[in-house]
Amino acid sequence: MNFNELKLDSHLLRGIADRGYTKMTAVQEQTLAITLRGRDVTVQSQTGTGKTAAFLITLFDRMRKNDVPQGGKALIMVPTRELAVQIEKEALLLNRRMGFTIGSFFGGVGYAKQLAQLKKGLDIVIGTPGRLMDLSARGYLNLRDIKILVIDEADRLFDMGFLPDIQKLLQKMPPRNKRQTMLFSATLNRVSQRIAAEYLNNPTPVEITPDRLTVDNICQEIYHVKSHIKINLMLGILKTQAPQNALIFTNMRHVAFRLSKRLQLNGFHSQYLTGDLPQKQRLKVIDNFRAGKFAILVATDVAARGLQIDDLEMVINFDLPQDCENYVHRIGRTARAGNSGKAISLASEGTAGHLDAIESYIGMKIPALAAEFELYETDSSEGYKFESTHQKHGSRRYA
Repeated sequence: MNFNELKLDSHLLRGIADRGYTKMTAVQEQTLAITLRGRDVTVQSQTGTGKTAAFLITLFDRMRKNDVPQGGKALIMVPTRELAVQIEKEALLLNRRMGFTIGSFFGGVGYAKQLAQLKKGLDIVIGTPGRLMDLSARGYLNLRDIKILVIDEADRLFDMGFLPDIQKLLQKMPPRNKRQTMLFSATLNRVSQRIAAEYLNNPTPVEITPDRLTVDNICQEIYHVKSHIKINLMLGILKTQAPQNALIFTNMRHVAFRLSKRLQLNGFHSQYLTGDLPQKQRLKVIDNFRAGKFAILVATDVAARGLQIDDLEMVINFDLPQDCENYVHRIGRTARAGNSGKAISLASEGTAGHLDAIESYIGMKIPALAAEFELYETDSSEGYKFESTHQKHGSRRYA
């Protein structure tokens, strides 16, 4: 079904066409059939299926048609700063012909710019729970004005410990029958279902569950390799396959830092992304990677959700994740919007034990390849010592 078959606002339809969207994805078609009528939904859908456009189109269309009471605002609640920025960018692109005011709010940056946005008045607010709580407590954000609420990546929000904050925020909003609420999650676990029962108004469930949790156009491979020669194998893979760009995941901050430095010493243009980098630096790294200014980004799971890179060719799990759901979110950074992609995992003695749980979760055996001797490359960084700020300040090693 095409977007122009929906009775959407004409300016919104032009914005959708400008983005190059024509045919709806399954999650968009099923969600919009419910939400454009003002009804609540709980949507279970994996990453990369087009859910962001589904809820943005809903709130834009209903606000354009004055289905939302005058002065009513929309709030999109997200788990990370990166996802807030990504959704804001997508919203601004769709908004070019409509003139709504949009702002994103998250910690790690100063208040001045964000408070200036709020004082001018916003139609759509995107934010992380901590900063939203702070702005509400200080009187800068009136949650009674929220008439459309989106809770995005609910499972991640709850995993990160935001449940108490979310409950407090919901209690400050209009009652559930006086607002529209849309909850999106990769998995509708018990906590998500409980929140839906308590705070949503008779929501309609939408479940987009493919036969496998990982999309078919991702070519998945795994190598079993000793940890001390894992870098040599990865260098060989990068050299022989020569991806235009690649996102490499590690489980710990200090590993991401060192691996990026080692890649640089081996002739690869690489940067790293971890949770303790200053916000401005994190956003700059992401923007430069998107722009193709360097080819390889090494990241912890801070980048596993919400980070959207167009035409990402390859994901490498330098470390297999302990959480099997994170495997799906990591490799879901590639093969987006109908493109194909490759996901290569390196299972060493430290993380190979996670493989059974991952394969059970995704419902398939990941094809295991044997690395021939010729695939291993000499590591030009061998013997170098890298001292990161994590070591200097004794901070936690995890992202």
